[in-house]
Amino acid sequence: MGSKPVEYLIEASSGAHFSGFHMNGMQETNSQAGQATTSVTENVHKQPFIIGVAGGAASGKTTVCDMIIEQLHDQRVVLVNQDSFYHSLTAEELTRVHEYNFDHPDAFDNEKLLSVVEMLRHGKAVDIPKYDFRSYKNIVSRRVNPSDVIILEGILIFHDPRVRELMNMKIFVDTDADVRLARRIRRDTGEKGRDIGTVLDQYSKFVKPAFDDFILPTKKYADIIIPRGGDNHVAIDLIVQHIRTKLGQHDLCKIYPNLYVIHSTFQIRGMHTLIRDAQTTKHDFVFYADRLIRLVVEHGLGHLPFTEKQVVTPTGSVYTGVDFCKRLCGVSVIRSGESMENALRACCKGIKIGKILIHREGDNGQQLIYEKLPQDISDRHVLLLDPILGTGNSAVQAISLLLKKGVPEANIIFLNLISAPQGVHVVCKRFPRIKIVTSEIETGLNNEYRVLPGMGEFGDRYFGTDDE
Repeated sequence: MGSKPVEYLIEASSGAHFSGFHMNGMQETNSQAGQATTSVTENVHKQPFIIGVAGGAASGKTTVCDMIIEQLHDQRVVLVNQDSFYHSLTAEELTRVHEYNFDHPDAFDNEKLLSVVEMLRHGKAVDIPKYDFRSYKNIVSRRVNPSDVIILEGILIFHDPRVRELMNMKIFVDTDADVRLARRIRRDTGEKGRDIGTVLDQYSKFVKPAFDDFILPTKKYADIIIPRGGDNHVAIDLIVQHIRTKLGQHDLCKIYPNLYVIHSTFQIRGMHTLIRDAQTTKHDFVFYADRLIRLVVEHGLGHLPFTEKQVVTPTGSVYTGVDFCKRLCGVSVIRSGESMENALRACCKGIKIGKILIHREGDNGQQLIYEKLPQDISDRHVLLLDPILGTGNSAVQAISLLLKKGVPEANIIFLNLISAPQGVHVVCKRFPRIKIVTSEIETGLNNEYRVLPGMGEFGDRYFGTDDE
């Protein structure tokens, strides 16, 4: 296969990016590559962001959910109502339906709800029942596909701890009791065909006691409490902003707050496409790798401490800005890490750079061969440079050496281009106070501990020392 022009690859990568499903018209071309991609995506599923929305009956929960869905119009969102999981009433219960408490936790089929949510979490389509409040039975169902965001809404959605533990965000809609009663009267008489006397009788006998005994106590589990429900536009805007931030994060970033993946753009994806392509020339590989390295270095520098500083501009105005951290140095892991030194020098004029050589033998056989570090490194913030984080064993040895030299763990920022999840787990668990800055998280490692999909032997490709 011939090498495609650089301009073509950049332009091609700027189109829409589809992941995790097939385009029917494209399946026949390059079938071998398609099969390889399928084998990877079948084993890797991005977890959806699950939101629970609870509150009293007619508090405005559905309105809040609708507003969140409206603002997340560019995401796949599914709404799962707890009302869909009422038990169908038996013939005996139907004869005294007015004595049945629909606001009690036992009225819901939580096992069915858990099953549905688990299916959606694992990327599987599922049938959700639709409860008929005239016949009090689950007669029909609707097909729901996997989504980026799952919203679970219901009066007692926080009651079962098993359901609660699946949620990434818990919202309680807090509305005045008189407002809730007025809304319930309008809804039940208009939508459910009940007379006002029946509604008031049910409210005093079941609804209000259930709110006090079961619903209100779950308010303590809420991460966010929204007064006035759908009328609180500011709260909903902030919630949507937070959801978008979480959706933009890799799943590992949700586990490890000290892991930072730079925001992906089509330009960044285009550069990754080029340096990962086995047919890319050395010249192009170095050019685009340098661009990506510069972005990672700049992002890493943004995590250094700063002090406020005021300067006078040429117009005589005072500008309040920040002063860069001056006590820092770089440490490159020979030899691939040396490819990142020029970008660091371009950003930090005159910076000191130390070196560490670790001999890699298989997965666990790391041996420190050489180290040359600044004598005052314990007083500096350290930017550790290594373009690929694989198993994490070499990184652990390099970081351990820095700690032995007196560098505080919180003063180390580990910069790399790509990171395997296995390496992230190893480093972040062992050193929870260091920061890792990378440009992409990989699928994993193969049996030979090589990063997948990866970009080959980085040092050989960058310095032109590969066998070919």
